[in-house]
Amino acid sequence: MKRGLSKGRFGGNQFEDLKMRNDKDNLILKMTFEFVLKIISLSEEVRQNNRLEMASQIFRCGTSIGTNIREAQNAESKPDFIHKFKISAKEADELYYWLQLCKKSEFYPTPDETLFEELNSIILITSKIIFSSKKN
Repeated sequence: MKRGLSKGRFGGNQFEDLKMRNDKDNLILKMTFEFVLKIISLSEEVRQNNRLEMASQIFRCGTSIGTNIREAQNAESKPDFIHKFKISAKEADELYYWLQLCKKSEFYPTPDETLFEELNSIILITSKIIFSSKKN
């Protein structure tokens, strides 16, 4: 086992890696991880329709939401933590735009409404974390 890696880091329960350093469950990490898996599926569906640029945009901003929240867990400072969450918030807003385009266009598969609901929840939680972090 490499130094610094916890037991089960790369196997077992998919959420084992989604714990903060104090080993408490982290809701936003779990939420974004599950959401990103759905975004990957949607981007692959769009890609299969030969809509490569749209698939790429959905994939990039969709996965960036979870990536930046994950990176925030190892932030070097409070401003760094807030900055990473702000990037996630911007990416979530961009993803909403791309999903709306898919929904309104006849040329793209229509995203499931639950994606919009989950994205909205992520946006609300992310905004609350940013607000709370700035306040403290």
